[in-house]
Amino acid sequence: MKIVTFNIRCDYGQDGPNNFCFRQPLILRRLAAEKPDVIGFQEVLPHVQRWLREALPGYTVVGCGRGADYQGEAMTLAVRNETAELLDWRTFWLSPHPDVPGSRYQDQSECPRTCADAILYLRAEGRALRVYNTHLDHLSASARAKGLHRILERMQADRRRLALPAVLMGDFNAEPGAPELAALQKDGCALRDAAAAVPLTFHGYGLGYEPQQKIDYLFTSPELRVLACRAWTDEENGVYLSDHYPLCAELAL
Repeated sequence: MKIVTFNIRCDYGQDGPNNFCFRQPLILRRLAAEKPDVIGFQEVLPHVQRWLREALPGYTVVGCGRGADYQGEAMTLAVRNETAELLDWRTFWLSPHPDVPGSRYQDQSECPRTCADAILYLRAEGRALRVYNTHLDHLSASARAKGLHRILERMQADRRRLALPAVLMGDFNAEPGAPELAALQKDGCALRDAAAAVPLTFHGYGLGYEPQQKIDYLFTSPELRVLACRAWTDEENGVYLSDHYPLCAELAL
Protein backbone atom coordinates (compact mmCIF):
# COMPACT_ATOMS: atom_id res chain seq x y z
CA MET A 1 0.00 0.00 0.00
CA LYS A 2 1.10 3.58 -0.58
CA ILE A 3 0.33 6.22 2.07
CA VAL A 4 1.05 9.95 1.85
CA THR A 5 1.08 12.80 4.36
CA PHE A 6 0.65 16.15 2.61
CA ASN A 7 0.48 19.61 4.18
CA ILE A 8 -1.24 21.30 1.26
CA ARG A 9 -0.78 24.85 2.68
CA CYS A 10 -3.75 26.98 3.76
CA ASP A 11 -4.89 29.00 0.74
CA TYR A 12 -5.43 32.67 1.54
CA GLY A 13 -3.82 33.89 -1.69
CA GLN A 14 -0.65 34.84 0.19
CA ASP A 15 2.00 32.94 -1.80
CA GLY A 16 2.28 34.82 -5.09
CA PRO A 17 3.55 32.41 -7.79
CA ASN A 18 2.95 29.52 -5.36
CA ASN A 19 -0.69 30.36 -4.68
CA PHE A 20 -2.84 27.25 -4.62
CA CYS A 21 -4.34 27.93 -8.06
CA PHE A 22 -0.86 27.71 -9.62
CA ARG A 23 0.07 24.56 -7.67
CA GLN A 24 -3.06 22.60 -8.59
CA PRO A 25 -1.82 21.16 -11.94
CA LEU A 26 1.44 19.98 -10.35
CA ILE A 27 -0.45 18.38 -7.45
CA LEU A 28 -2.81 16.53 -9.79
CA ARG A 29 0.02 15.24 -11.98
CA ARG A 30 1.91 13.87 -8.99
CA LEU A 31 -1.17 12.19 -7.49
CA ALA A 32 -2.10 10.68 -10.87
CA ALA A 33 1.42 9.32 -11.29
CA GLU A 34 1.67 7.87 -7.79
CA LYS A 35 -1.93 6.71 -7.17
CA PRO A 36 -1.57 6.61 -3.36
CA ASP A 37 -4.09 4.45 -1.52
CA VAL A 38 -4.46 6.90 1.38
CA ILE A 39 -3.58 10.59 1.64
CA GLY A 40 -3.65 12.58 4.87
CA PHE A 41 -3.92 16.29 4.06
CA GLN A 42 -3.34 19.10 6.55
CA GLU A 43 -4.32 22.81 6.34
CA VAL A 44 -7.33 22.07 4.13
CA LEU A 45 -9.69 25.05 3.93
CA PRO A 46 -13.32 24.38 2.90
CA HIS A 47 -12.86 25.48 -0.72
CA VAL A 48 -9.73 23.33 -1.04
CA GLN A 49 -11.64 20.32 0.30
CA ARG A 50 -14.35 20.92 -2.29
CA TRP A 51 -11.65 21.04 -4.96
CA LEU A 52 -10.15 17.76 -3.74
CA ARG A 53 -13.55 16.06 -4.02
CA GLU A 54 -14.01 17.36 -7.55
CA ALA A 55 -10.43 16.78 -8.71
CA LEU A 56 -10.06 13.27 -7.22
CA PRO A 57 -13.17 11.40 -8.41
CA GLY A 58 -11.58 8.03 -7.67
CA TYR A 59 -11.24 8.89 -3.97
CA THR A 60 -13.54 9.24 -0.99
CA VAL A 61 -12.57 12.54 0.66
CA VAL A 62 -13.64 13.21 4.28
CA GLY A 63 -12.80 15.76 6.95
CA CYS A 64 -14.37 18.48 9.07
CA GLY A 65 -13.15 21.92 10.09
CA ARG A 66 -11.50 22.46 13.45
CA GLY A 67 -13.78 25.26 14.65
CA ALA A 68 -16.73 25.02 17.01
CA ASP A 69 -18.98 25.30 13.92
CA TYR A 70 -16.98 22.61 12.05
CA GLN A 71 -15.59 25.29 9.73
CA GLY A 72 -12.00 26.31 9.05
CA GLU A 73 -8.97 24.13 8.43
CA ALA A 74 -9.62 20.40 8.31
CA MET A 75 -7.59 17.26 8.76
CA THR A 76 -8.70 15.59 5.53
CA LEU A 77 -8.36 11.97 4.46
CA ALA A 78 -8.58 10.79 0.85
CA VAL A 79 -9.08 7.04 0.32
CA ARG A 80 -8.62 5.45 -3.11
CA ASN A 81 -11.83 3.54 -3.83
CA GLU A 82 -10.22 0.96 -6.10
CA THR A 83 -7.90 -0.35 -3.40
CA ALA A 84 -9.52 0.57 -0.07
CA GLU A 85 -12.93 1.05 1.48
CA LEU A 86 -13.61 3.64 4.17
CA LEU A 87 -15.40 1.78 6.97
CA ASP A 88 -15.45 4.45 9.68
CA TRP A 89 -13.97 7.86 10.42
CA ARG A 90 -14.12 10.61 13.03
CA THR A 91 -12.43 13.82 14.13
CA PHE A 92 -11.43 14.53 17.72
CA TRP A 93 -9.95 17.69 19.22
CA LEU A 94 -6.56 17.86 20.89
CA SER A 95 -7.81 19.33 24.16
CA PRO A 96 -8.99 18.33 27.64
CA HIS A 97 -12.37 17.69 25.99
CA PRO A 98 -11.59 15.88 22.72
CA ASP A 99 -15.24 15.43 21.72
CA VAL A 100 -16.07 19.15 22.04
CA PRO A 101 -15.73 20.94 18.69
CA GLY A 102 -13.43 23.94 18.79
CA SER A 103 -11.90 23.02 22.17
CA ARG A 104 -8.20 23.58 22.86
CA TYR A 105 -5.54 23.66 25.55
CA GLN A 106 -5.09 26.97 27.37
CA ASP A 107 -1.37 27.14 26.60
CA GLN A 108 -1.65 26.75 22.83
CA SER A 109 -2.22 29.18 19.99
CA GLU A 110 -5.72 30.46 19.23
CA CYS A 111 -6.05 27.66 16.65
CA PRO A 112 -7.91 24.51 17.75
CA ARG A 113 -6.06 21.36 16.76
CA THR A 114 -7.59 18.08 15.66
CA CYS A 115 -6.84 14.53 14.60
CA ALA A 116 -8.84 12.67 11.96
CA ASP A 117 -8.77 8.91 12.19
CA ALA A 118 -10.32 6.19 10.10
CA ILE A 119 -10.64 2.44 9.68
CA LEU A 120 -10.02 1.26 6.14
CA TYR A 121 -10.50 -2.13 4.52
CA LEU A 122 -7.60 -2.92 2.20
CA ARG A 123 -9.10 -4.93 -0.65
CA ALA A 124 -5.96 -6.73 -1.88
CA GLU A 125 -4.73 -7.57 1.62
CA GLY A 126 -8.15 -8.52 2.98
CA ARG A 127 -7.25 -6.66 6.19
CA ALA A 128 -8.30 -3.52 8.01
CA LEU A 129 -5.99 -0.61 8.81
CA ARG A 130 -6.29 2.41 11.10
CA VAL A 131 -4.90 5.78 10.01
CA TYR A 132 -4.50 8.93 12.11
CA ASN A 133 -3.84 12.33 10.53
CA THR A 134 -2.95 15.39 12.62
CA HIS A 135 -1.34 18.84 12.77
CA LEU A 136 0.16 19.84 16.11
CA ASP A 137 0.28 23.43 17.39
CA HIS A 138 2.71 25.81 15.70
CA LEU A 139 3.48 28.04 18.71
CA SER A 140 3.46 26.04 21.94
CA ALA A 141 5.78 23.09 22.62
CA SER A 142 3.75 22.15 25.70
CA ALA A 143 0.56 22.10 23.62
CA ARG A 144 2.30 19.87 21.07
CA ALA A 145 3.30 17.48 23.85
CA LYS A 146 -0.25 17.42 25.24
CA GLY A 147 -1.75 16.99 21.79
CA LEU A 148 0.55 14.08 21.00
CA HIS A 149 -0.28 12.51 24.36
CA ARG A 150 -3.99 12.79 23.53
CA ILE A 151 -3.45 11.06 20.18
CA LEU A 152 -1.34 8.23 21.61
CA GLU A 153 -3.89 7.75 24.39
CA ARG A 154 -6.66 7.42 21.78
CA MET A 155 -4.56 5.05 19.67
CA GLN A 156 -3.91 2.81 22.67
CA ALA A 157 -7.62 2.76 23.58
CA ASP A 158 -8.52 1.90 19.99
CA ARG A 159 -5.97 -0.90 19.96
CA ARG A 160 -7.35 -2.37 23.21
CA ARG A 161 -10.80 -2.51 21.62
CA LEU A 162 -9.59 -3.94 18.33
CA ALA A 163 -5.94 -4.53 17.50
CA LEU A 164 -5.26 -3.31 13.95
CA PRO A 165 -2.15 -2.14 12.10
CA ALA A 166 -1.93 1.65 12.38
CA VAL A 167 -0.33 4.68 10.76
CA LEU A 168 0.09 8.08 12.45
CA MET A 169 0.99 10.90 10.08
CA GLY A 170 0.98 14.65 9.80
CA ASP A 171 2.72 17.93 10.49
CA PHE A 172 4.08 17.83 14.06
CA ASN A 173 5.73 21.29 13.96
CA ALA A 174 8.76 19.84 15.78
CA GLU A 175 12.07 18.46 14.59
CA PRO A 176 13.30 14.94 15.42
CA GLY A 177 14.53 14.79 19.01
CA ALA A 178 12.40 17.71 20.19
CA PRO A 179 11.34 17.26 23.84
CA GLU A 180 7.64 17.45 22.97
CA LEU A 181 8.02 14.31 20.84
CA ALA A 182 9.61 12.31 23.67
CA ALA A 183 6.49 10.18 24.14
CA LEU A 184 7.27 8.51 20.81
CA GLN A 185 10.53 7.18 22.28
CA LYS A 186 9.14 5.84 25.55
CA ASP A 187 8.82 2.18 26.37
CA GLY A 188 5.47 0.90 25.25
CA CYS A 189 5.27 3.15 22.18
CA ALA A 190 6.01 0.78 19.34
CA LEU A 191 5.59 3.33 16.53
CA ARG A 192 8.48 3.69 14.08
CA ASP A 193 9.34 6.69 11.91
CA ALA A 194 9.00 5.42 8.35
CA ALA A 195 10.61 8.63 7.10
CA ALA A 196 13.60 8.56 9.45
CA ALA A 197 15.99 8.85 6.49
CA VAL A 198 14.24 11.92 5.02
CA PRO A 199 16.20 14.97 6.23
CA LEU A 200 13.87 17.80 5.22
CA THR A 201 10.13 18.36 4.77
CA PHE A 202 9.43 22.09 5.33
CA HIS A 203 11.21 24.24 2.75
CA GLY A 204 9.11 27.43 2.58
CA TYR A 205 9.33 27.51 -1.24
CA GLY A 206 13.08 27.99 -0.88
CA LEU A 207 12.64 31.68 -0.05
CA GLY A 208 14.71 31.56 3.13
CA TYR A 209 12.23 33.44 5.34
CA GLU A 210 11.96 30.48 7.73
CA PRO A 211 14.45 27.73 8.54
CA GLN A 212 14.13 24.58 6.48
CA GLN A 213 13.56 21.55 8.71
CA LYS A 214 11.95 18.16 9.10
CA ILE A 215 8.60 18.55 10.86
CA ASP A 216 6.39 16.09 8.94
CA TYR A 217 6.23 12.43 9.92
CA LEU A 218 4.73 9.08 9.05
CA PHE A 219 4.84 6.55 11.90
CA THR A 220 3.88 2.88 11.58
CA SER A 221 2.94 0.14 14.02
CA PRO A 222 5.01 -3.11 14.18
CA GLU A 223 2.62 -5.02 11.88
CA LEU A 224 3.70 -2.82 8.98
CA ARG A 225 6.94 -3.18 7.05
CA VAL A 226 8.38 -0.07 5.36
CA LEU A 227 9.47 -0.90 1.82
CA ALA A 228 10.38 2.67 0.88
CA CYS A 229 9.73 6.25 1.95
CA ARG A 230 10.61 9.42 0.10
CA ALA A 231 9.73 13.08 -0.10
CA TRP A 232 7.99 14.45 -3.19
CA THR A 233 10.30 17.33 -4.16
CA ASP A 234 8.57 18.36 -7.41
CA GLU A 235 9.33 21.89 -8.60
CA GLU A 236 8.59 23.48 -11.97
CA ASN A 237 9.75 27.04 -12.72
CA GLY A 238 9.71 27.91 -9.03
CA VAL A 239 6.30 26.34 -8.37
CA TYR A 240 6.18 23.60 -5.74
CA LEU A 241 3.55 21.11 -4.56
CA SER A 242 3.38 23.05 -1.27
CA ASP A 243 5.68 24.78 1.21
CA HIS A 244 6.20 21.26 2.65
CA TYR A 245 7.46 18.24 0.76
CA PRO A 246 4.80 15.50 1.04
CA LEU A 247 6.05 12.18 2.40
CA CYS A 248 5.13 8.98 0.53
CA ALA A 249 5.62 5.60 2.21
CA GLU A 250 5.23 2.21 0.58
CA LEU A 251 4.16 -0.29 3.25
CA ALA A 252 3.40 -3.98 3.48
CA LEU A 253 1.60 -5.98 6.15
